[in-house]
Amino acid sequence: MITIAVDCMGGDHGPKVTLPACTEFLDAHPEARLILVGLPQALQGFSHPRASIVTASEVVTMDDPLEVALRRKKDSSMRVAVQQVKDGAAQAAVSAGNTGALMAISRYVLKTIEGIERPAIAGQIPNKTGGATTVLDLGANVDCTAEHLLQFAMMGSALVSVLKNEDAPSVGLLNIGEEAIKGNEVIKRAGELLRAAAKAGDLNFYGNVEGNDIFKGVVDIVVCDGFVGNVALKTSEGLASMIGGFLKAEFSKNPFTKLSALIAYPVLKALKNRFDHRRYNGAALLGLRGLVFKSHGSADVMAFGNALNRAYDAARNNLLDRVQLRIAKARPLLVEPADALI
Repeated sequence: MITIAVDCMGGDHGPKVTLPACTEFLDAHPEARLILVGLPQALQGFSHPRASIVTASEVVTMDDPLEVALRRKKDSSMRVAVQQVKDGAAQAAVSAGNTGALMAISRYVLKTIEGIERPAIAGQIPNKTGGATTVLDLGANVDCTAEHLLQFAMMGSALVSVLKNEDAPSVGLLNIGEEAIKGNEVIKRAGELLRAAAKAGDLNFYGNVEGNDIFKGVVDIVVCDGFVGNVALKTSEGLASMIGGFLKAEFSKNPFTKLSALIAYPVLKALKNRFDHRRYNGAALLGLRGLVFKSHGSADVMAFGNALNRAYDAARNNLLDRVQLRIAKARPLLVEPADALI
């Protein structure tokens, strides 16, 4: 029985979305339990034989500074949910709340795995193959060293091995070109580390990839710093929105454009669905001594349910153990001099 702690108050919609999503999730997963965390009045009336309620007296808002979320709101629904993982009551926690606050609270409560300096946010960006490319970091770390990027690659490889049931998912290093000589010194050094890990048999390193390769689905995992990763994520999110807006606009014009839009509608709708981020909602906070998943703040019932699904699959397939094992294998590379890796 897998137990997941849910911050029911987080996100733009709170219990209006999280509670229906929890009900649907429990009905679809007979071997799962949920711990619902939130304000007493918000959870009043919810009942399910495999759900329990833990109350909290505070809520972290989307605008709360990190200091407020971490130091002042010590009984927030977000923190109490993460604490369930720390205490062993749950195998994973899910929240749609403030991303920065969730990372700070999770890192403070759970601590990082030995060998990890900075946890990373790993999410999936839809690609043209009909699947998705896992990208990390998506915004937790703006400035990264080469060693951080190697850690991200190892953690991302463990995550995708769970999501896709693949032993050796392919990893690409995001760069301005495919050639190994391109990029700044951090990227070049990261390439050396990743090639060394591949030579040791610890990683399936494809090589450098460019931004368009994320959407082509050239590799399973793309590693980059959080600044670049967040830009790529927002660009991808805007694509489906743009297509939806185009359809709406064309249907509101004259009869000729309406007819043209009607003819193209099946293709454009299929394209929009392919890039629908709700299908891949649920980013993993990797590198912690516990599983935490971040749902998009504007998630609807379907999207939040998918975040719960990802947390459930990660816990059921021992993602935490896999991450620790891969980081342990990579540890020698993080202390060897650069000359020994060439």
